[in-house]
Amino acid sequence: MFDVVFGGGMVLLAVVRSVGMFGLEGFIVDVEVDISSGLPGLDIVGLPTAAVKESKERVRAALRNSGMEFPLGHITVNLAPADQRKEGPVFDLPIAVGLMAASGRLINDDYKKFVYLGELSLDGTVRGVTGILPSVMAAQEISDAAGIIVSAENADEAALVDTIPVFPAKNLGHIADFLNGQVKIDRHTVDIQALIREKTTPSHEDMADVQGHFKAKRALEIAAAGGHNLIMIGPPGSGKTMLARRLAQITPQMSFEEALESTKIYSVSGLLTSDLPLLTDRPFRSPHHSVSKAGMIGGGTFLKPGEISLSHNGVLFMDEFPEYNKDTLESLRQPMEDGRVCISRVTGRVEYPARMMLVAAMNPCPCGYYGDDSRECTCTPMQIVRYKGRVSGPLLDRIDIHIEVSRVKYQELQESKRSESSAEIRQRIENARLTQRKRFAGTGTHSNAGMSSREIRMYCQVDGQAAALLKGAFEKLHLSARAYSRVLKVARTIADLQENEKIRREHIAEAIQYRSMDRIY
Repeated sequence: MFDVVFGGGMVLLAVVRSVGMFGLEGFIVDVEVDISSGLPGLDIVGLPTAAVKESKERVRAALRNSGMEFPLGHITVNLAPADQRKEGPVFDLPIAVGLMAASGRLINDDYKKFVYLGELSLDGTVRGVTGILPSVMAAQEISDAAGIIVSAENADEAALVDTIPVFPAKNLGHIADFLNGQVKIDRHTVDIQALIREKTTPSHEDMADVQGHFKAKRALEIAAAGGHNLIMIGPPGSGKTMLARRLAQITPQMSFEEALESTKIYSVSGLLTSDLPLLTDRPFRSPHHSVSKAGMIGGGTFLKPGEISLSHNGVLFMDEFPEYNKDTLESLRQPMEDGRVCISRVTGRVEYPARMMLVAAMNPCPCGYYGDDSRECTCTPMQIVRYKGRVSGPLLDRIDIHIEVSRVKYQELQESKRSESSAEIRQRIENARLTQRKRFAGTGTHSNAGMSSREIRMYCQVDGQAAALLKGAFEKLHLSARAYSRVLKVARTIADLQENEKIRREHIAEAIQYRSMDRIY
Protein backbone atom coordinates (compact mmCIF):
# COMPACT_ATOMS: atom_id res chain seq x y z
CA MET A 1 0.00 0.00 0.00
CA PHE A 2 1.22 3.47 -0.73
CA ASP A 3 -0.18 6.99 -0.64
CA VAL A 4 0.02 9.53 -3.43
CA VAL A 5 -1.09 13.15 -3.22
CA PHE A 6 -3.12 13.97 -6.30
CA GLY A 7 -5.04 17.17 -6.92
CA GLY A 8 -5.23 18.05 -3.25
CA GLY A 9 -6.84 14.71 -2.37
CA MET A 10 -5.53 11.43 -1.01
CA VAL A 11 -5.25 8.54 -3.48
CA LEU A 12 -4.80 5.07 -2.02
CA LEU A 13 -3.96 2.11 -4.22
CA ALA A 14 -3.61 -1.62 -3.60
CA VAL A 15 -3.03 -4.50 -6.02
CA VAL A 16 -4.24 -8.01 -5.15
CA ARG A 17 -3.79 -11.12 -7.29
CA SER A 18 -6.51 -13.54 -8.31
CA VAL A 19 -7.28 -15.92 -11.21
CA GLY A 20 -9.85 -15.72 -13.99
CA MET A 21 -11.05 -18.62 -16.13
CA PHE A 22 -11.53 -19.06 -19.87
CA GLY A 23 -12.50 -22.58 -20.76
CA LEU A 24 -10.24 -24.92 -18.80
CA GLU A 25 -7.37 -22.46 -18.60
CA GLY A 26 -6.80 -19.97 -15.81
CA PHE A 27 -5.12 -16.59 -16.24
CA ILE A 28 -3.68 -14.30 -13.59
CA VAL A 29 -5.79 -11.24 -12.78
CA ASP A 30 -4.44 -8.19 -10.98
CA VAL A 31 -7.26 -6.67 -8.94
CA GLU A 32 -6.31 -2.98 -8.66
CA VAL A 33 -8.26 -1.06 -6.01
CA ASP A 34 -8.06 2.74 -6.05
CA ILE A 35 -9.66 4.99 -3.42
CA SER A 36 -9.76 8.68 -4.29
CA SER A 37 -11.56 11.78 -3.07
CA GLY A 38 -14.86 12.42 -4.75
CA LEU A 39 -18.46 11.32 -4.66
CA PRO A 40 -18.85 7.99 -2.84
CA GLY A 41 -19.27 5.05 -5.17
CA LEU A 42 -17.68 1.86 -6.44
CA ASP A 43 -17.02 1.16 -10.11
CA ILE A 44 -15.66 -2.15 -11.44
CA VAL A 45 -13.94 -2.04 -14.83
CA GLY A 46 -11.93 -4.55 -16.84
CA LEU A 47 -14.63 -6.39 -18.83
CA PRO A 48 -16.60 -7.80 -15.85
CA THR A 49 -19.79 -9.83 -16.28
CA ALA A 50 -22.96 -9.10 -14.33
CA ALA A 51 -21.95 -11.53 -11.55
CA VAL A 52 -18.68 -9.62 -11.07
CA LYS A 53 -20.42 -6.23 -11.07
CA GLU A 54 -22.80 -7.44 -8.37
CA SER A 55 -19.84 -8.19 -6.11
CA LYS A 56 -19.69 -4.56 -4.98
CA GLU A 57 -22.89 -5.01 -2.95
CA ARG A 58 -21.69 -8.30 -1.46
CA VAL A 59 -18.31 -6.80 -0.57
CA ARG A 60 -19.90 -3.71 0.97
CA ALA A 61 -22.16 -5.78 3.25
CA ALA A 62 -19.40 -8.32 4.05
CA LEU A 63 -16.99 -5.60 5.23
CA ARG A 64 -19.63 -3.87 7.31
CA ASN A 65 -20.83 -7.10 8.94
CA SER A 66 -17.22 -8.08 9.66
CA GLY A 67 -16.79 -5.00 11.84
CA MET A 68 -14.95 -2.89 9.27
CA GLU A 69 -16.04 0.42 7.84
CA PHE A 70 -16.54 0.64 4.12
CA PRO A 71 -14.04 3.19 2.75
CA LEU A 72 -15.36 6.65 1.96
CA GLY A 73 -14.59 8.26 -1.37
CA HIS A 74 -14.75 7.13 -4.94
CA ILE A 75 -13.52 3.56 -5.42
CA THR A 76 -12.38 2.17 -8.75
CA VAL A 77 -11.63 -1.53 -9.14
CA ASN A 78 -9.76 -2.53 -12.28
CA LEU A 79 -9.45 -6.19 -13.27
CA ALA A 80 -6.36 -6.49 -15.43
CA PRO A 81 -5.82 -7.59 -18.15
CA ALA A 82 -8.78 -5.49 -19.26
CA ASP A 83 -9.25 -7.23 -22.61
CA GLN A 84 -10.25 -10.63 -21.13
CA ARG A 85 -13.74 -11.15 -19.78
CA LYS A 86 -14.04 -11.89 -16.06
CA GLU A 87 -16.94 -13.97 -14.81
CA GLY A 88 -18.29 -15.42 -11.59
CA PRO A 89 -18.16 -14.35 -7.95
CA VAL A 90 -14.53 -15.47 -7.51
CA PHE A 91 -13.36 -11.85 -7.36
CA ASP A 92 -15.38 -10.98 -4.23
CA LEU A 93 -12.55 -11.96 -1.91
CA PRO A 94 -9.67 -10.22 -3.76
CA ILE A 95 -11.73 -7.03 -4.08
CA ALA A 96 -12.48 -7.07 -0.35
CA VAL A 97 -8.81 -7.68 0.52
CA GLY A 98 -7.85 -4.86 -1.84
CA LEU A 99 -10.26 -2.50 -0.08
CA MET A 100 -8.90 -3.52 3.32
CA ALA A 101 -5.33 -2.89 2.13
CA ALA A 102 -6.09 0.42 0.38
CA SER A 103 -7.99 1.76 3.41
CA GLY A 104 -5.21 0.88 5.87
CA ARG A 105 -6.96 -2.06 7.56
CA LEU A 106 -3.90 -4.23 6.88
CA ILE A 107 -0.78 -3.13 8.72
CA ASN A 108 1.82 -4.51 6.29
CA ASP A 109 2.30 -5.65 2.71
CA ASP A 110 2.03 -9.39 3.40
CA TYR A 111 -1.26 -9.47 1.49
CA LYS A 112 0.75 -9.08 -1.75
CA LYS A 113 2.27 -12.55 -1.28
CA PHE A 114 -0.99 -14.44 -1.70
CA VAL A 115 -3.53 -15.27 -4.41
CA TYR A 116 -7.20 -15.00 -3.44
CA LEU A 117 -10.20 -16.99 -4.72
CA GLY A 118 -13.62 -16.92 -3.12
CA GLU A 119 -17.16 -15.63 -2.98
CA LEU A 120 -18.38 -13.64 0.01
CA SER A 121 -21.66 -13.97 1.82
CA LEU A 122 -23.20 -10.84 3.30
CA ASP A 123 -21.90 -11.71 6.78
CA GLY A 124 -18.31 -11.99 5.52
CA THR A 125 -18.13 -15.79 5.29
CA VAL A 126 -15.92 -17.06 2.45
CA ARG A 127 -17.86 -19.38 0.16
CA GLY A 128 -16.64 -21.89 -2.37
CA VAL A 129 -16.48 -21.18 -6.11
CA THR A 130 -16.20 -23.31 -9.23
CA GLY A 131 -13.03 -23.85 -11.25
CA ILE A 132 -10.72 -24.00 -8.23
CA LEU A 133 -8.44 -26.78 -9.55
CA PRO A 134 -7.53 -25.11 -12.88
CA SER A 135 -7.27 -21.77 -11.06
CA VAL A 136 -4.71 -23.14 -8.60
CA MET A 137 -2.82 -24.74 -11.49
CA ALA A 138 -2.56 -21.29 -13.05
CA ALA A 139 -1.61 -19.67 -9.72
CA GLN A 140 1.30 -22.06 -9.20
CA GLU A 141 3.05 -20.38 -12.14
CA ILE A 142 3.48 -17.20 -10.05
CA SER A 143 7.05 -17.56 -8.86
CA ASP A 144 6.79 -15.27 -5.82
CA ALA A 145 3.40 -16.48 -4.54
CA ALA A 146 3.56 -17.59 -0.89
CA GLY A 147 0.24 -19.40 -1.10
CA ILE A 148 -3.39 -19.27 -2.13
CA ILE A 149 -6.28 -18.35 0.17
CA VAL A 150 -9.59 -20.12 -0.51
CA SER A 151 -12.70 -21.14 1.40
CA ALA A 152 -12.66 -24.23 3.59
CA GLU A 153 -15.18 -25.69 1.13
CA ASN A 154 -12.62 -25.52 -1.70
CA ALA A 155 -9.55 -26.46 0.36
CA ASP A 156 -9.42 -30.17 -0.55
CA GLU A 157 -9.76 -29.50 -4.26
CA ALA A 158 -7.14 -26.72 -4.17
CA ALA A 159 -4.69 -28.92 -2.25
CA LEU A 160 -4.62 -31.46 -5.09
CA VAL A 161 -1.94 -29.17 -6.51
CA ASP A 162 0.80 -29.62 -3.94
CA THR A 163 3.28 -27.17 -5.49
CA ILE A 164 1.67 -24.12 -3.89
CA PRO A 165 0.51 -23.86 -0.23
CA VAL A 166 -3.25 -23.68 0.35
CA PHE A 167 -4.70 -21.77 3.30
CA PRO A 168 -8.43 -22.23 4.04
CA ALA A 169 -10.14 -19.15 5.48
CA LYS A 170 -13.42 -18.85 7.38
CA ASN A 171 -14.32 -15.20 6.86
CA LEU A 172 -12.95 -11.74 6.16
CA GLY A 173 -12.05 -11.10 9.82
CA HIS A 174 -10.10 -14.36 9.88
CA ILE A 175 -8.19 -13.34 6.75
CA ALA A 176 -7.42 -9.85 8.11
CA ASP A 177 -6.04 -11.30 11.34
CA PHE A 178 -3.96 -13.82 9.38
CA LEU A 179 -2.47 -11.17 7.08
CA ASN A 180 -1.72 -8.95 10.08
CA GLY A 181 0.09 -11.82 11.79
CA GLN A 182 -2.40 -12.08 14.67
CA VAL A 183 -3.55 -15.64 13.92
CA LYS A 184 -1.98 -18.60 12.15
CA ILE A 185 -3.64 -20.63 9.40
CA ASP A 186 -2.06 -24.03 8.82
CA ARG A 187 -1.33 -25.19 5.30
CA HIS A 188 -4.06 -27.57 4.12
CA THR A 189 -3.08 -30.93 2.62
CA VAL A 190 -4.93 -33.99 1.35
CA ASP A 191 -3.97 -37.65 1.05
CA ILE A 192 -4.08 -37.99 -2.73
CA GLN A 193 -3.34 -41.73 -2.72
CA ALA A 194 -6.24 -42.34 -0.34
CA LEU A 195 -8.55 -40.40 -2.67
CA ILE A 196 -7.41 -42.46 -5.67
CA ARG A 197 -8.02 -45.73 -3.82
CA GLU A 198 -11.51 -44.66 -2.83
CA LYS A 199 -14.18 -46.22 -5.04
CA THR A 200 -17.52 -44.42 -5.31
CA THR A 201 -19.34 -46.38 -8.02
CA PRO A 202 -22.04 -48.65 -6.52
CA SER A 203 -20.69 -52.19 -6.40
CA HIS A 204 -24.03 -53.98 -6.62
CA GLU A 205 -24.02 -53.80 -10.43
CA ASP A 206 -21.80 -56.77 -11.18
CA MET A 207 -21.29 -58.70 -14.40
CA ALA A 208 -21.67 -61.91 -12.41
CA ASP A 209 -25.39 -61.18 -12.12
CA VAL A 210 -25.87 -61.05 -15.91
CA GLN A 211 -27.23 -64.33 -17.23
CA GLY A 212 -26.34 -65.24 -20.81
CA HIS A 213 -25.18 -62.45 -23.13
CA PHE A 214 -21.77 -64.08 -23.50
CA LYS A 215 -21.04 -62.42 -26.85
CA ALA A 216 -22.14 -59.01 -25.62
CA LYS A 217 -20.06 -59.27 -22.44
CA ARG A 218 -17.06 -60.27 -24.53
CA ALA A 219 -17.58 -57.20 -26.74
CA LEU A 220 -17.82 -54.94 -23.68
CA GLU A 221 -14.59 -56.41 -22.32
CA ILE A 222 -12.77 -55.69 -25.59
CA ALA A 223 -14.23 -52.17 -25.74
CA ALA A 224 -13.11 -51.40 -22.18
CA ALA A 225 -9.66 -52.90 -22.74
CA GLY A 226 -8.92 -50.80 -25.81
CA GLY A 227 -11.13 -47.75 -25.26
CA HIS A 228 -13.20 -48.61 -28.33
CA ASN A 229 -16.55 -47.11 -29.27
CA LEU A 230 -19.39 -49.66 -29.29
CA ILE A 231 -22.99 -49.87 -30.44
CA MET A 232 -25.53 -52.51 -29.36
CA ILE A 233 -28.54 -53.37 -31.51
CA GLY A 234 -31.38 -55.41 -30.10
CA PRO A 235 -35.10 -55.53 -29.25
CA PRO A 236 -36.58 -53.82 -26.16
CA GLY A 237 -35.83 -55.66 -22.93
CA SER A 238 -32.86 -57.56 -24.32
CA GLY A 239 -30.52 -56.06 -21.72
CA LYS A 240 -28.64 -53.34 -23.65
CA THR A 241 -28.97 -50.69 -20.93
CA MET A 242 -28.24 -53.18 -18.15
CA LEU A 243 -25.02 -54.23 -19.85
CA ALA A 244 -23.93 -50.64 -20.49
CA ARG A 245 -24.43 -49.63 -16.87
CA ARG A 246 -22.22 -52.47 -15.69
CA LEU A 247 -19.44 -51.21 -17.90
CA ALA A 248 -18.33 -48.87 -15.10
CA GLN A 249 -17.38 -51.90 -13.01
CA ILE A 250 -14.90 -53.26 -15.55
CA THR A 251 -13.27 -50.06 -16.85
CA PRO A 252 -9.70 -49.69 -15.57
CA GLN A 253 -8.87 -47.32 -12.74
CA MET A 254 -7.89 -43.83 -13.81
CA SER A 255 -4.33 -42.68 -13.34
CA PHE A 256 -3.76 -39.56 -11.26
CA GLU A 257 -3.12 -37.53 -14.42
CA GLU A 258 -6.40 -38.72 -15.96
CA ALA A 259 -8.23 -38.00 -12.71
CA LEU A 260 -6.90 -34.43 -12.70
CA GLU A 261 -7.97 -33.92 -16.32
CA SER A 262 -11.53 -35.05 -15.62
CA THR A 263 -11.70 -33.21 -12.29
CA LYS A 264 -10.77 -29.93 -14.02
CA ILE A 265 -13.76 -30.30 -16.36
CA TYR A 266 -16.15 -31.08 -13.52
CA SER A 267 -14.69 -28.22 -11.49
CA VAL A 268 -15.42 -25.53 -14.08
CA SER A 269 -18.87 -27.07 -14.59
CA GLY A 270 -19.67 -26.81 -10.88
CA LEU A 271 -20.29 -30.55 -10.55
CA LEU A 272 -17.77 -31.26 -7.79
CA THR A 273 -18.83 -31.42 -4.15
CA SER A 274 -16.80 -30.63 -1.04
CA ASP A 275 -16.73 -34.33 -0.10
CA LEU A 276 -15.59 -35.39 -3.61
CA PRO A 277 -12.66 -33.11 -4.56
CA LEU A 278 -11.16 -35.64 -6.99
CA LEU A 279 -12.94 -37.88 -9.49
CA THR A 280 -11.74 -41.36 -8.63
CA ASP A 281 -13.99 -43.30 -11.02
CA ARG A 282 -14.19 -42.91 -14.76
CA PRO A 283 -17.15 -40.66 -15.66
CA PHE A 284 -20.32 -42.33 -16.90
CA ARG A 285 -22.70 -39.88 -18.60
CA SER A 286 -26.09 -40.87 -19.96
CA PRO A 287 -27.87 -37.82 -21.45
CA HIS A 288 -31.52 -38.09 -22.47
CA HIS A 289 -32.17 -38.20 -26.20
CA SER A 290 -33.80 -34.75 -26.00
CA VAL A 291 -30.40 -33.15 -25.23
CA SER A 292 -29.56 -30.22 -27.50
CA LYS A 293 -26.47 -29.89 -29.66
CA ALA A 294 -25.09 -27.25 -27.28
CA GLY A 295 -25.80 -29.53 -24.33
CA MET A 296 -23.85 -32.29 -26.04
CA ILE A 297 -20.76 -30.44 -27.31
CA GLY A 298 -20.86 -27.49 -24.90
CA GLY A 299 -21.41 -23.79 -25.36
CA GLY A 300 -23.78 -21.22 -23.93
CA THR A 301 -22.95 -17.69 -22.83
CA PHE A 302 -19.79 -18.73 -21.00
CA LEU A 303 -18.79 -21.67 -23.28
CA LYS A 304 -19.19 -24.39 -20.66
CA PRO A 305 -18.32 -28.06 -21.31
CA GLY A 306 -21.00 -30.37 -22.71
CA GLU A 307 -21.76 -34.03 -22.18
CA ILE A 308 -18.96 -35.08 -24.54
CA SER A 309 -16.31 -33.35 -22.44
CA LEU A 310 -17.92 -34.43 -19.16
CA SER A 311 -17.39 -37.99 -20.45
CA HIS A 312 -13.65 -37.38 -20.97
CA ASN A 313 -11.65 -40.44 -19.85
CA GLY A 314 -14.95 -42.24 -19.30
CA VAL A 315 -18.11 -43.49 -21.01
CA LEU A 316 -20.79 -41.59 -22.90
CA PHE A 317 -23.85 -43.86 -23.01
CA MET A 318 -26.52 -42.89 -25.54
CA ASP A 319 -29.64 -45.03 -25.26
CA GLU A 320 -32.22 -44.96 -28.06
CA PHE A 321 -29.46 -43.73 -30.37
CA PRO A 322 -31.58 -42.89 -33.46
CA GLU A 323 -33.96 -40.78 -31.33
CA TYR A 324 -31.33 -38.07 -30.81
CA ASN A 325 -31.50 -34.97 -32.95
CA LYS A 326 -29.66 -35.37 -36.26
CA ASP A 327 -27.38 -32.39 -35.61
CA THR A 328 -26.63 -33.69 -32.13
CA LEU A 329 -25.55 -37.07 -33.51
CA GLU A 330 -23.41 -35.56 -36.23
CA SER A 331 -21.68 -33.32 -33.69
CA LEU A 332 -20.09 -36.49 -32.27
CA ARG A 333 -18.02 -37.14 -35.36
CA GLN A 334 -15.15 -34.70 -34.82
CA PRO A 335 -14.69 -35.44 -31.08
CA MET A 336 -14.72 -39.20 -31.78
CA GLU A 337 -11.95 -38.73 -34.32
CA ASP A 338 -9.79 -36.10 -32.60
CA GLY A 339 -10.47 -36.63 -28.89
CA ARG A 340 -11.34 -32.98 -28.37
CA VAL A 341 -14.14 -30.55 -29.13
CA CYS A 342 -13.66 -26.97 -30.33
CA ILE A 343 -16.38 -24.43 -29.55
CA SER A 344 -16.16 -21.18 -31.51
CA ARG A 345 -18.42 -18.25 -30.73
CA VAL A 346 -18.28 -14.47 -31.12
CA THR A 347 -16.99 -14.25 -27.54
CA GLY A 348 -14.04 -16.55 -28.25
CA ARG A 349 -12.87 -20.04 -29.03
CA VAL A 350 -12.50 -22.77 -26.42
CA GLU A 351 -11.12 -26.28 -26.80
CA TYR A 352 -12.19 -28.99 -24.35
CA PRO A 353 -10.81 -32.55 -24.19
CA ALA A 354 -13.27 -35.24 -25.26
CA ARG A 355 -11.40 -38.55 -25.22
CA MET A 356 -14.40 -40.65 -24.32
CA MET A 357 -15.72 -44.11 -25.13
CA LEU A 358 -19.08 -43.92 -26.87
CA VAL A 359 -21.49 -46.73 -26.02
CA ALA A 360 -24.73 -46.52 -28.00
CA ALA A 361 -27.86 -48.67 -27.92
CA MET A 362 -30.66 -48.86 -30.44
CA ASN A 363 -33.58 -50.98 -31.57
CA PRO A 364 -33.44 -52.61 -35.02
CA CYS A 365 -36.64 -50.80 -36.11
CA PRO A 366 -39.26 -48.33 -34.78
CA CYS A 367 -41.34 -51.04 -33.07
CA GLY A 368 -38.18 -52.78 -31.91
CA TYR A 369 -38.93 -56.32 -33.01
CA TYR A 370 -37.40 -56.61 -36.48
CA GLY A 371 -35.61 -59.97 -36.58
CA ASP A 372 -36.92 -60.98 -33.14
CA ASP A 373 -37.93 -64.63 -32.72
CA SER A 374 -40.63 -64.01 -30.11
CA ARG A 375 -42.65 -61.14 -31.60
CA GLU A 376 -43.55 -60.10 -35.11
CA CYS A 377 -42.33 -56.75 -36.44
CA THR A 378 -45.16 -54.37 -37.43
CA CYS A 379 -42.99 -51.88 -39.31
CA THR A 380 -43.07 -51.40 -43.08
CA PRO A 381 -39.80 -51.74 -45.04
CA MET A 382 -39.78 -47.98 -45.63
CA GLN A 383 -40.15 -47.28 -41.89
CA ILE A 384 -37.23 -49.60 -41.14
CA VAL A 385 -35.04 -47.95 -43.77
CA ARG A 386 -35.96 -44.48 -42.52
CA TYR A 387 -35.27 -45.46 -38.91
CA LYS A 388 -31.84 -46.89 -39.72
CA GLY A 389 -31.06 -43.84 -41.81
CA ARG A 390 -31.22 -41.58 -38.74
CA VAL A 391 -27.73 -42.81 -37.90
CA SER A 392 -25.44 -41.77 -40.75
CA GLY A 393 -22.85 -43.99 -42.36
CA PRO A 394 -19.89 -41.73 -41.44
CA LEU A 395 -20.94 -41.86 -37.78
CA LEU A 396 -21.29 -45.67 -37.80
CA ASP A 397 -17.91 -45.87 -39.50
CA ARG A 398 -16.35 -44.26 -36.42
CA ILE A 399 -17.77 -46.91 -34.08
CA ASP A 400 -15.29 -49.76 -33.70
CA ILE A 401 -17.55 -52.53 -32.40
CA HIS A 402 -21.08 -53.37 -33.58
CA ILE A 403 -22.84 -56.05 -31.55
CA GLU A 404 -26.30 -57.59 -31.82
CA VAL A 405 -27.93 -58.23 -28.45
CA SER A 406 -30.71 -60.82 -28.60
CA ARG A 407 -33.20 -61.82 -25.94
CA VAL A 408 -31.98 -64.14 -23.21
CA LYS A 409 -33.46 -67.63 -23.44
CA TYR A 410 -35.41 -69.10 -20.54
CA GLN A 411 -32.79 -71.77 -20.03
CA GLU A 412 -30.10 -69.13 -19.63
CA LEU A 413 -32.16 -67.26 -17.04
CA GLN A 414 -32.51 -70.46 -15.02
CA GLU A 415 -28.80 -71.25 -15.26
CA SER A 416 -27.43 -71.66 -11.73
CA LYS A 417 -23.78 -71.36 -12.70
CA ARG A 418 -22.46 -67.93 -11.77
CA SER A 419 -20.81 -65.91 -14.54
CA GLU A 420 -17.46 -64.20 -14.27
CA SER A 421 -17.46 -61.29 -11.85
CA SER A 422 -16.61 -57.72 -12.82
CA ALA A 423 -13.42 -57.99 -10.76
CA GLU A 424 -12.19 -60.99 -12.80
CA ILE A 425 -12.94 -59.30 -16.10
CA ARG A 426 -11.40 -56.06 -14.91
CA GLN A 427 -8.15 -57.78 -14.02
CA ARG A 428 -7.69 -58.91 -17.63
CA ILE A 429 -8.55 -55.42 -18.82
CA GLU A 430 -6.02 -53.86 -16.42
CA ASN A 431 -3.33 -56.20 -17.76
CA ALA A 432 -4.18 -55.27 -21.35
CA ARG A 433 -4.11 -51.55 -20.50
CA LEU A 434 -0.72 -51.98 -18.82
CA THR A 435 0.59 -53.49 -22.05
CA GLN A 436 -0.75 -50.51 -23.98
CA ARG A 437 0.75 -47.96 -21.57
CA LYS A 438 4.16 -49.56 -22.05
CA ARG A 439 3.67 -49.65 -25.82
CA PHE A 440 2.65 -46.00 -26.12
CA ALA A 441 4.86 -44.55 -23.38
CA GLY A 442 5.83 -40.98 -24.20
CA THR A 443 3.65 -40.76 -27.34
CA GLY A 444 0.49 -39.15 -25.97
CA THR A 445 -1.60 -42.15 -27.05
CA HIS A 446 -3.55 -43.67 -24.17
CA SER A 447 -5.13 -46.80 -25.66
CA ASN A 448 -5.37 -48.85 -28.84
CA ALA A 449 -8.45 -46.92 -29.94
CA GLY A 450 -6.39 -43.73 -30.13
CA MET A 451 -3.65 -45.11 -32.37
CA SER A 452 -2.57 -42.93 -35.27
CA SER A 453 -2.06 -44.28 -38.81
CA ARG A 454 1.66 -44.48 -38.16
CA GLU A 455 1.14 -46.44 -34.93
CA ILE A 456 -1.29 -48.81 -36.67
CA ARG A 457 1.38 -49.61 -39.26
CA MET A 458 3.91 -50.12 -36.49
CA TYR A 459 1.90 -52.21 -34.01
CA CYS A 460 -0.84 -53.87 -36.11
CA GLN A 461 1.13 -55.75 -38.74
CA VAL A 462 -0.53 -58.89 -40.09
CA ASP A 463 0.75 -61.47 -42.53
CA GLY A 464 -0.08 -64.87 -43.97
CA GLN A 465 -3.56 -66.20 -43.25
CA ALA A 466 -4.52 -63.17 -41.15
CA ALA A 467 -3.74 -60.80 -44.01
CA ALA A 468 -5.71 -62.93 -46.49
CA LEU A 469 -8.73 -63.00 -44.19
CA LEU A 470 -8.60 -59.25 -43.71
CA LYS A 471 -8.34 -58.67 -47.45
CA GLY A 472 -11.38 -60.88 -48.09
CA ALA A 473 -13.46 -59.06 -45.47
CA PHE A 474 -12.39 -55.66 -46.84
CA GLU A 475 -13.57 -56.56 -50.34
CA LYS A 476 -16.72 -58.46 -49.38
CA LEU A 477 -18.01 -55.97 -46.81
CA HIS A 478 -16.85 -52.95 -48.83
CA LEU A 479 -15.10 -51.53 -45.78
CA SER A 480 -13.85 -47.98 -45.83
CA ALA A 481 -10.24 -47.17 -44.98
CA ARG A 482 -11.43 -45.99 -41.56
CA ALA A 483 -13.32 -49.24 -40.91
CA TYR A 484 -10.24 -51.19 -42.00
CA SER A 485 -8.15 -49.32 -39.42
CA ARG A 486 -10.70 -49.95 -36.71
CA VAL A 487 -10.73 -53.69 -37.41
CA LEU A 488 -6.97 -53.68 -36.90
CA LYS A 489 -7.27 -51.67 -33.67
CA VAL A 490 -9.86 -54.09 -32.26
CA ALA A 491 -7.73 -57.06 -33.32
CA ARG A 492 -4.75 -55.50 -31.53
CA THR A 493 -6.83 -55.24 -28.33
CA ILE A 494 -8.00 -58.85 -28.62
CA ALA A 495 -4.38 -59.93 -28.96
CA ASP A 496 -3.44 -57.83 -25.91
CA LEU A 497 -6.16 -59.51 -23.84
CA GLN A 498 -4.65 -62.87 -24.75
CA GLU A 499 -1.14 -61.51 -24.07
CA ASN A 500 -0.04 -62.14 -27.66
CA GLU A 501 2.52 -59.83 -29.21
CA LYS A 502 1.44 -60.69 -32.77
CA ILE A 503 -2.03 -60.34 -34.27
CA ARG A 504 -3.15 -63.79 -35.38
CA ARG A 505 -5.83 -64.98 -37.77
CA GLU A 506 -8.32 -65.67 -34.95
CA HIS A 507 -7.92 -62.12 -33.67
CA ILE A 508 -8.74 -60.69 -37.09
CA ALA A 509 -11.68 -63.07 -37.44
CA GLU A 510 -13.21 -61.98 -34.16
CA ALA A 511 -12.65 -58.29 -34.93
CA ILE A 512 -14.44 -58.69 -38.28
CA GLN A 513 -17.43 -60.23 -36.48
CA TYR A 514 -17.87 -56.92 -34.67
CA ARG A 515 -18.65 -55.06 -37.90
CA SER A 516 -22.20 -56.41 -38.16
CA MET A 517 -23.73 -53.10 -39.28
CA ASP A 518 -21.42 -53.08 -42.29
CA ARG A 519 -23.21 -56.28 -43.32
CA ILE A 520 -26.78 -55.36 -42.38
CA TYR A 521 -27.13 -51.61 -42.76
